[in-house]
Amino acid sequence: MKTRNLFTATILVLAITFLASCSNDDDATYGDEKSQTNFYMTDAPTDNSNVKGVIVTVADIKVNGVSLEGFTKTTIDLMQYQNGMTKLLGNLELNTGTYSNISILLDNETDESGNAPGSYVLFTDGSSQAVATTTNQININDSFEILASTTNDIVFDFDIRKSLVFDTNGTFKFVSTSELSNSIRVINKEKSSDISGNASDPENTSDKIIVYAYEKGKYNANTEESEQGSGVTFSHAVTSSVVSNISGSYELNFLEEGEYELHFVSYTDNDNNGEFEFNGELMAESITGADLNNISINSSLNLNIAVTLKTKS
Repeated sequence: MKTRNLFTATILVLAITFLASCSNDDDATYGDEKSQTNFYMTDAPTDNSNVKGVIVTVADIKVNGVSLEGFTKTTIDLMQYQNGMTKLLGNLELNTGTYSNISILLDNETDESGNAPGSYVLFTDGSSQAVATTTNQININDSFEILASTTNDIVFDFDIRKSLVFDTNGTFKFVSTSELSNSIRVINKEKSSDISGNASDPENTSDKIIVYAYEKGKYNANTEESEQGSGVTFSHAVTSSVVSNISGSYELNFLEEGEYELHFVSYTDNDNNGEFEFNGELMAESITGADLNNISINSSLNLNIAVTLKTKS
């Protein structure tokens, strides 16, 4: 009996020691230098032309379980913060290192003034609709790094196109919890750059053109052109931009260092009701000779890439 008790006690001590060691290892991943880190929110555009605003109410934001300093419950129209525009949320003093425990708590019931609802879609005709949802907490499936001896501005890219869908009942709803976790990117501005440019459409191929940025080698046409999960197409795109019908300009913001490929996709409004339908990928040729399937991004240089578009033969 004593032997059994001694064995059990030994196992318990080893387990406690192992857990403590894991905790210490987590702490050891962070450096001694601290940075007063600012947090911002931005949005990649929705492709629904009838939507004028997407309003969400953020109740809390936590990093490693600690709420941002200076942050109070805030109602944000995400569509006001596109094309590189950001909204300051708050700040937090953080040690250098990589952080992956990030969560955003939404209040879908009431906004910052206590009015209902907290999350809703505003349409171009002035009407609105509450967003249906089964969750109010987003545990972000991404990480960010706090760098030494530099300003650390962290951006949450809340991608409306990936996070909000229009279901068969005519209701806007948030995608599933797991999809929502993957719909928000977290980027340190110091380690990101932009791709912008002009897309010329001399054949007048489309009523709307969207350019999607993918990590190099991650694009599969059969998969990306089909609805995935809750009904999102081009779901693995890092970000996207609607090409201006007037100027042909586009802008892909906050791309982390790495290699990318661009895909320009045509949409048409066949019924003239403002609802755009997928029409196919366009053939894009860079005017300056850039390889659109192998674009290298680094934080020291923003790229400008002009292209000419035509339908694939």
